[in-house]
Amino acid sequence: MRRDSLFFHADFRRLWAGDTASQLGMFVGVTAIPLLAAVTLAATPFEMGLLTMAETLGFLVLGLPAGVWVDRMRKRPLMLAADLVRGVLLLSVPFAWWAGVLTMAQVLAVVLFAGFATVFFDVSYQAYLPALVGREKLLEGNAKLQGVQSSAQIAGPSLAGVLVQFIGAASTVLVTGLGYLTSALCLWRIRTVEILPERAEHDRLVPQMLEGLRFVAADRPLRAIVACTATSNFFGGVVQAVQVLFLTRTAGLKPAEVGGLLAVSGVGGIAAALCAGPIVRKIGQARSIWLVPVLFWPGEVLVLFTAPGWRIVLAGLGMAAFGFGVILYNIAQVSYRQAITPDRLLGRMNASVRFVVWGALPLGGLLGGGLGEWLGLAGALGIGAAGGVAGALWVICSPLRRMRDLPTGGEIAVPAP
Repeated sequence: MRRDSLFFHADFRRLWAGDTASQLGMFVGVTAIPLLAAVTLAATPFEMGLLTMAETLGFLVLGLPAGVWVDRMRKRPLMLAADLVRGVLLLSVPFAWWAGVLTMAQVLAVVLFAGFATVFFDVSYQAYLPALVGREKLLEGNAKLQGVQSSAQIAGPSLAGVLVQFIGAASTVLVTGLGYLTSALCLWRIRTVEILPERAEHDRLVPQMLEGLRFVAADRPLRAIVACTATSNFFGGVVQAVQVLFLTRTAGLKPAEVGGLLAVSGVGGIAAALCAGPIVRKIGQARSIWLVPVLFWPGEVLVLFTAPGWRIVLAGLGMAAFGFGVILYNIAQVSYRQAITPDRLLGRMNASVRFVVWGALPLGGLLGGGLGEWLGLAGALGIGAAGGVAGALWVICSPLRRMRDLPTGGEIAVPAP
């Protein structure tokens, strides 16, 4: 192993460890909370849509101003505070259940306000990485962090499915809360001194928000990437709203089987994280962004054919292919975004992108709940899966299709395999 690898960067290892804990907890919650709503609290498709909307509504409401605030402050304290808030909120769910007072309204409120904290964490997180490891290590850092996410995507739902079956969904949410608190502890132990960004006294909120939006809109490849991700996320919200209901009520799967199937996407994601460097070098960063969705995102459609028996394997293969495509696409496009953006705009660039791409999720979730009531669970799931694949048309029909690599103003370092 090379001595310049981030494995030997002590503070990156602390960030990495915290990310591992929070991602594992998050993916346990991603499975346990919908199962809690669908099975324990008997939620309707529309209530499931509201749950999906609540999870990401913060990006639509707070996304743009959060970027300005993040650019004015040190990132690590914001991330630490966000983890503490999320941990306390999620721990309230099992305690309320044990006291016999848990309601769907409380679950919606917890998910909503935890989502608000996630806005500040995520915007700070992507702006913090370049300052912690340097721009020449961005692709390696993002690949390692995406690898953690994919590993958690395997372990989290699998663990959640088993725990839900044996101790109940509400008690399983305890793991999510503890994961966020562990992440906060790891962030607290980082020793790298973070410089407080300079701020002019006359800086105002709205002009600074607009500066971030203008930066994103001015770059043609970035515009196509944002449109692709937003479209896919919108229809992903439709899928997320009805998927657990479809798997439990239509396909007839048990909670452990649901958790195992949802975990399979992480297998593909780990493969993508491990081979991101060689693939990007071989086919080019621009081609990675448009070709990978074409080849792998259609795998999500196979979820429609889920049923007990051998068809679970078919759906699992489709979800693994989809997970591979999503993670490889994200590694390529996030590294590009970080590389082209000046330090003073990193928070606002990330917030502007997330305002659009994550702001689409709650709208899709609300639509998914309505479609589930109107067309049925299979119909809503089919529309969501097909629409997500169609999102790739934005990058296919953009200048990216005629490029091998993206202009970054400097070469992005691709780690050796």
